[in-house]
Parts: sequence; structure tokens; C-alpha cells
Amino acid sequence: MRGLSVLSWILIICVCQVAVRSQYYSDTLPYQPRPVVVTNLHFYMHELPGTTAVVLTQANITSNNSSVPFATLLAVNCPLRTGPEPDSELIGNVQGIALLPGSNASNTQYIEFGFNTGKFNGSSLSVFSRGDLGLAVVGGRGQFAMATGTALFNTILINATNVIIEYNFTVVHY
Repeated sequence: MRGLSVLSWILIICVCQVAVRSQYYSDTLPYQPRPVVVTNLHFYMHELPGTTAVVLTQANITSNNSSVPFATLLAVNCPLRTGPEPDSELIGNVQGIALLPGSNASNTQYIEFGFNTGKFNGSSLSVFSRGDLGLAVVGGRGQFAMATGTALFNTILINATNVIIEYNFTVVHY
């Protein structure tokens, strides 16, 4: 027992000596913050109800006078285009989920705006917000890493076969 205790103390002292005498060296570089970049984006989401926006589930309530049933959960996978015309240039897509509470309440949505052409190819913006007047940008990938900002939207067209929404993003990223 005594021999094991002595051996333990010898090992502890040796380890401490190695750490003290190892001459650890590192270059300390001054902090160079990356410049803040503000980017303004303008594009249109083209939604085709039943095709690019599909109802996943909804509450089973029979007394609802709203045009949108209470507690509807949608999955969204819509194209992003440069203009409101259906044949305008495709620049990416929108994917995510939206909860529509019905009545006069605003919807809550988590959606990601992914870009697959042009300057921001491979980058995306993440939005998680209530859809009142604007949406909160809470992050991004690629060139939009650590992004924050706002997205204002304006509904251009709503009919039985199409929903076209105009988005104006102001994004702060590094």
C-alpha cells in the first residue's frame, strides 16, 4: 500500500514538472473584427396551394368562421424568383413550416430562404417569427453566417391557384 502511494506521488510530481518546464509558446494575435456588412435583398415567393404549401394537420373544430381553420400546420417548399411573373428567374427556394391559428391572430413561422444562384449561391437566411408586419431574421448559412435583420413582406396576389409574396430583407452579417 505504501509503495503504491509513493509511486502515485512520484507520478504527480513528474507530471507537474513536465507542465512547468515544457516552455509552452503561442503567438497572440490582436483581435481583428470582420467588417459588418448590410445587405438589402428583394425577391418574390411563388406559392401554389396544395403543391408547394401542404396542410400537415389541423384541429378538429367544427364551429370556425375563419377562412383558415383553427390551428393549421403547413409545410412550405416554394420557389424564390426575381419578379412577380411566374417565368421570372428562379434564384432559390423557401422551405419551412407555418402555424396558422385562424381567427384574426397572426401566424408563426419558421422558414429558410435558400439561394442557389448568383452572388449568394449556397447561402440561406433563417426566419423565425410571428407574421405581423415583418419577420425576424435569426441566422443564416454561407455568406449570411451570424445574420440578423428584418424582412418586410407584401402580399401581391392571392387566388385559388397562386399566392405571390414580395419580400424586402435588410440583413446585417459579417
